[in-house]
Amino acid sequence: MAAVRKPVLLGLRDAEVRGHPTGPGAWTASKLGGVPDALPAVAAPRPVCPRCGEPLALVVQVYCPLEGSPFHRLLHVFACARPGCGGSGAHSWKVFRSQCLQVPEKEAQPPQKQENGLDAQDWCDGANDWGSDSEEVPPSQTPLDCGNGPNSSKGGDWTTQLQHLRLQDAAPDTIQQGQGVTLPTVPPLQFLPYYIAVVDEDDYRDCAGLDHAQSLLRDYQHREGVALDQLLSQGLPNDGDEKYEKTVMKSGDQIFYRFMKRIAACREQILRYSWSGEPLFLMCPVSDVTEPPACSHCGGPRTFEFQLMPALVSMLQAADSGVSVEFGTILVYTCERSCWPPNHPTPLEEFCIVQEDPDELLFK
Repeated sequence: MAAVRKPVLLGLRDAEVRGHPTGPGAWTASKLGGVPDALPAVAAPRPVCPRCGEPLALVVQVYCPLEGSPFHRLLHVFACARPGCGGSGAHSWKVFRSQCLQVPEKEAQPPQKQENGLDAQDWCDGANDWGSDSEEVPPSQTPLDCGNGPNSSKGGDWTTQLQHLRLQDAAPDTIQQGQGVTLPTVPPLQFLPYYIAVVDEDDYRDCAGLDHAQSLLRDYQHREGVALDQLLSQGLPNDGDEKYEKTVMKSGDQIFYRFMKRIAACREQILRYSWSGEPLFLMCPVSDVTEPPACSHCGGPRTFEFQLMPALVSMLQAADSGVSVEFGTILVYTCERSCWPPNHPTPLEEFCIVQEDPDELLFK
């Protein structure tokens, strides 16, 4: 029996974040750039670059609660945007996970699924809350309903009930020291903030995009002297094949071609979300991608959750024109159990893989 492909949500740049939103309206919103929002009773992550020692810039914030879990859940991805680092290499990137109970602990049900592991589809229940929670929502993007809407049998959306609440923001000088969380010595660089809207990949098809991708791939084939369609039909050889070494080298073209073909229908996608799904590799994966390290807190396995896409690079804008990051795709892996210590005050660090862009001109 063939494996069932996991659903994929695509993140697109939405309206600009205006002002300084606070409370649930801030931390239930997914966004690129700006400053990290903090969940109640959990400090916002403030990591520094291990190479240059300067504060890292927030690249994306993703609100992604899991079905069957009593926790709000927030992921932050940071990169070093300083000249000389520029997001180059895994050392310049950090990922943090923050969680807090959706209701007071005495009212919460025992988190049995949290102990036994989460179902592979659990991420989908929070998908409707993953996009912009601002008052300014452009009509061009329709939130994805995964059974979490007001008419769903699963119950009403708690976000609406909380939107009028306001929480007192913690003073930046009181950030607690923790695992990878450090009080910055200088103001961090910031990218201009935009909300992230969500669409379902299966509902987002663009024939013109496919034509454009085919044109780019033809240029790539001509420049590199490879016949990608023929390579795809051949597959990989046996170990005894005398052309093994040459074909393995060309397998990078095969993976790159599949990457381009998959994103062709929506070239502006900046994020692909598929909890416990399959990542879309840009180049041949290495062992630390196929087997990410165990969770640093509970020792359990990590699973793929989402990845950042090449289109995001040109959308990360800052007042300082010399500030930038460069990458092909960033693959984010998180604890499969989404473990969280009781009353933990600081975010837990997760794991990411940086794959550089083999041909950055294709994504401009």
